[in-house]
Amino acid sequence: MSPAPTAPRNGAVIGVLAATGITVSLMQTLMLPLIASLPTLLHTSAANASWVITATLLAGTVATPVAGRLGDLYGKRRVILVSALLLVIGSLVCAPANSLVPMLVGRTLQGFGLGIISLGIALMRDILPAHRLGSAVALMSSSLGVGGALGMPAAALIAQQVSWHALFWGSAGLSLLLTVLILVIVPESPVTSSGRFDFVGAAGLTAGLLLLLLPISKGADWGWTSALTLGMFAAAPVILLLWGWWELRTSAPLIDLRSVRRQVLLTNLASVVIGFAMYAMSLITPQLLQLPTATGYGLGQSMLQAGLWMAPGGLVMMAISQLAARLSAARGPKISLLLGTLILAFGYLLSLPLMGSTWGILTFSAVISCGIGFAYAAMPTLIMNAVPITETAAANGFNTLMRAIGISSASAVLGAVLGTMTMELGPATLPSERGFHVALLIGAATALLAALVVLTIPGRAGARRPADPPTDLADPPTDLADPPIDRASAKA
Repeated sequence: MSPAPTAPRNGAVIGVLAATGITVSLMQTLMLPLIASLPTLLHTSAANASWVITATLLAGTVATPVAGRLGDLYGKRRVILVSALLLVIGSLVCAPANSLVPMLVGRTLQGFGLGIISLGIALMRDILPAHRLGSAVALMSSSLGVGGALGMPAAALIAQQVSWHALFWGSAGLSLLLTVLILVIVPESPVTSSGRFDFVGAAGLTAGLLLLLLPISKGADWGWTSALTLGMFAAAPVILLLWGWWELRTSAPLIDLRSVRRQVLLTNLASVVIGFAMYAMSLITPQLLQLPTATGYGLGQSMLQAGLWMAPGGLVMMAISQLAARLSAARGPKISLLLGTLILAFGYLLSLPLMGSTWGILTFSAVISCGIGFAYAAMPTLIMNAVPITETAAANGFNTLMRAIGISSASAVLGAVLGTMTMELGPATLPSERGFHVALLIGAATALLAALVVLTIPGRAGARRPADPPTDLADPPTDLADPPIDRASAKA
């Protein structure tokens, strides 16, 4: 059994895992400043170049629940290390690339690292003492938003001042450094699950997700009524229903659907809606900042300037995560999640009168980031409070998957709104001001829908209950809310 970190090392463990989570989220936004230039840089068409973004998102969505189950079975730290090495290899493949194929391969490998965040949260549950767990989980969960907010200005600056290839050489070096720090500082979890890996379940879930997410991501390019788009949408529920049938009958499922409690089900449903509401800001605010002032509502900022105006939102999210952790400890994570959804809705309503200035956008994006911080800090705790300790990584991975489905849906729906409600400016067709108003109102409506879903989560879900019995760890980790667990079934 690996010993638990001593008290002085707890901070180092949390810091390394949070930094790794931020690095993973940076990979998701690394190419955003280069979207318009990708066809020229990779000598391909705009439609083909868009796969550089899509491949990473799809790979991360599919890999996260699979990595979670592997972590529960074979060790969370071990799978985190493998995922970090995939980030390194993917970055090294992309760094010298000047064509589409190696870039797609490298970006797919980078996407496989997304599971690090849910694995890190699960590992924290296993190795940290109770008084550090809530704030650590909140910080790790917020790392996805923090990295996304900070990644755009950093990537734009490096690409403009050095080279776009330097983005990947830098990410390779950073990922390698964090891999070494994980190896040296982060201990392995003493808790693993028994059983075998469900290859059939993994293949079924992967096929179902690809059939669902591919047409959502590419439907605008393929045509929403094309045979390919409609065929995939028709096949996805069939495959996912067959996957669910298999998971209910196999003795060692990828996701144990038989033990899913109402709390988990409703939290995952809320995650879909919150993912939708969260992504609306990421899609709308960069466009408002960068559209030309000649439109009457665009603010004429460069990509770097737009990223700098959005970056404070990530810092707000990191700061608010600690307040959310204290609120969850005192009143239960359901209250934190509900407050987050209401702040989200308020932020979107506030955006309507404030969208005409850079300071206005900074203000409402900070409010929305505050809501996201509360929500992201609460959701992992709600999930962990309702599942056995031996299934933490798989359950958190599935919750991350639900958020990704919401994000993909927002991209399709809001993209369609902004692509339909347009105006002409010279030879260019741009989203109209009314289109942005409608998109922002959709963001507010989905946040309110998420609040209604949260209200249906049972009781004071996640309130502190008796802790796990002591183990032979020096400073025993305590689950935030599970009743005492018989760890005889967990392999130390």
